[in-house]
Amino acid sequence: MDLASLLVVRGVVSVVFGVVAFVWPGVTIAALVVIFGVYALIDGVTNLVLGLTRTPIHGRSWAMALQGLVGIAAGVLTFVWPAVTALALVIFIGAWAIVTGAFEIAAAIKLRKVIAGEWMLALSGLISLVFGVLVLAFPAAGEVGIAWVLGVYATLAGIVLIALGVRLRSAVLA
Repeated sequence: MDLASLLVVRGVVSVVFGVVAFVWPGVTIAALVVIFGVYALIDGVTNLVLGLTRTPIHGRSWAMALQGLVGIAAGVLTFVWPAVTALALVIFIGAWAIVTGAFEIAAAIKLRKVIAGEWMLALSGLISLVFGVLVLAFPAAGEVGIAWVLGVYATLAGIVLIALGVRLRSAVLA
């Protein structure tokens, strides 16, 4: 398969994912929770095995073994309480947006005499702050909003990739 075709396939998959994320935001968040749970389990088992394996360099690493147990516990708890995991993910994203926004506003204030257009950085910070506060105030809507933003992003990126693939194919055929 040539590069143009691969770009088109990637774009189509991205558009399909974007539409699914937009139409079924609950499924999207659930999928993210499942992916995290699987990752935490695999990471935990790997760290546990590495921590309990005696090597000539460092012997056993009880810290790594403990980290593995924590990862396994996080993975198991993710599957036992998926709604709690989804809520924790949304809260984390909201808190991250607030902290990021605050730092962007602080940077804009500090840079106001150094660069032109610092107001755009401050505006970006304000948008992040508002988004974070809204996500924390309305976490259920935050889940839907995060899935929709992911859906819009994936759809737009997919359309661009499809257009690039078509343009590359046209350039090669011309």
